[in-house]
Amino acid sequence: MASMTDVIFLLLIFFMISSTIVIPNAIRVTLPQSQKQTAAKPLTRVTIDRNLNYYVASGRQREKRVRFDDIAPFLQETYAREPDMFVALYADESVPYKEIVRILNIANENKYRMILATRPVK
Repeated sequence: MASMTDVIFLLLIFFMISSTIVIPNAIRVTLPQSQKQTAAKPLTRVTIDRNLNYYVASGRQREKRVRFDDIAPFLQETYAREPDMFVALYADESVPYKEIVRILNIANENKYRMILATRPVK
């Protein structure tokens, strides 16, 4: 019985050590394209271009370039005028996820309805 316990502990140690060797970033993910378009009309737009410049616009306004810190006040001001607004996030495909998540966090903290704009499948 004691030798069986030793074997089990050795196997446990082996699996613990071998599991740390696996590289967590080894999984390659191909992001899907969107086939269905939303029927919601976004009233407010946040755009991130490939150079990580931020642009905001509301309604039929033309996009204006802003700093990241100015996005939350702009959305709050727009929400005060139009409480049932949708926010559309247009991000270039080369933009890192970190930048997209920063915008999504602003929307989540303020309970805004967010739409992530995608390109249709060709």
